[in-house]
Amino acid sequence: MWRVNKSKVHGSGVFATQQIRKDTRIIEYIGEKISRSEGDKRSEKRIKKYLHSKKTGSVYIFELNQRYDIDGSPKYNKARYINHSCSPNCEVEISRGHIWISSIKNINIGEELSYDYGYEFDKEDYKDHECKCGSKNCIGYIISSDDWGKYKRFLKKGNKKKTKK
Repeated sequence: MWRVNKSKVHGSGVFATQQIRKDTRIIEYIGEKISRSEGDKRSEKRIKKYLHSKKTGSVYIFELNQRYDIDGSPKYNKARYINHSCSPNCEVEISRGHIWISSIKNINIGEELSYDYGYEFDKEDYKDHECKCGSKNCIGYIISSDDWGKYKRFLKKGNKKKTKK
């Protein structure tokens, strides 16, 4: 149904190898089940490692519920290669202790799978997560669509949008 390949968005991506109908569970996000506090520690460590280096990296910690996270960094977790988009064709579905990536639109052969990573807007560090999805409504940063209003109000208060290089 899908394959991992080089992405124009970021590093590697996951692409449809066949037509995928809307409302299809495509792939499970898998990895080590860890406590939320351990997930926070690993996230912080990985962010520091890649933030100011020339290498690109990702955190791969996914919130499962109030007590647990999934560390999806193992290479056997192919769902970790699905990139963020401001106009996603998939969404995250958490059901019975499992994290699924499901289609919210019909997806054509060769189309890259994407979902909204759901990063909360934080005026202190939003610039650390530049978005390169290239969609028509891209806001330039990986911010949850639920927080786009907060970001726009922040800009209206005289805060300038960082220009992409």
